[in-house]
Amino acid sequence: MTDARDETAAVEAFEHLGLTSYEAKVFIALHRLGAGTARDVADVTDVPRSQVYSVADGLEEWGLLEVQRSNPIRYRPVSVDEARETLRDRFEREQERAFAYVESVRDEAAGEETQEDIWTVRGRDRIDDRVVDLCSGAEERIVFGTRLPELVTDELGRTLEERAAAGATVVTVSRIDEVQAAFDSLEDVAVESPFVHRADDQRSGRIVLVDDDSILLSVIDDDGCETAIWSSGSLFASVLIQLIEANLEADVRQA
Repeated sequence: MTDARDETAAVEAFEHLGLTSYEAKVFIALHRLGAGTARDVADVTDVPRSQVYSVADGLEEWGLLEVQRSNPIRYRPVSVDEARETLRDRFEREQERAFAYVESVRDEAAGEETQEDIWTVRGRDRIDDRVVDLCSGAEERIVFGTRLPELVTDELGRTLEERAAAGATVVTVSRIDEVQAAFDSLEDVAVESPFVHRADDQRSGRIVLVDDDSILLSVIDDDGCETAIWSSGSLFASVLIQLIEANLEADVRQA
């Protein structure tokens, strides 16, 4: 005997494929009966007899049942294999139509305006992952700065060493002895102190510059949670990196 929960799940699955709840219930009932009238279907489902007729008309349009024009009218479902093929074909047609429209809209938008990709990410673990992902793609250089020793993870260290071994210039920046010591242990990774330092800085998290077009900046919220903005391959990232580097060069001249 089938479980009522299994039938409910099956009805929901048919709804996801585009059938209404009543259509799914009538289709299942007819497979249970083999064939039957509206009264027969109403006796084994919660679909009112008066609505079985219109529901059956809808299933006939779907190609999921056959109608015998007798008195009373009788209904017979198509085979499971035929129903599966019918629903699959319909799903694929609808999918093609939907995505064809989305592609046309995207192409129109691409010809009118380009949106810069600036993203926000919250939570230390997620930011750790994003930093490693950005650094892993470095081809020419990486600049990583932080005042927090806990942000110098083992995975970050391995990634910096790997990119340095591959030929990228890797520079780390911090005034904190513990952070500098962690970076000193990495091969081919330079360690520098910032020229300008604010003693009251309790909000900065980390800064990551990768090549000339990827950047991540984070701050620490009052509750200790880290929030970062990042951008890669965008004009925003390129311009911000240039501004940061110009500021660093000005600090060097003043030092």
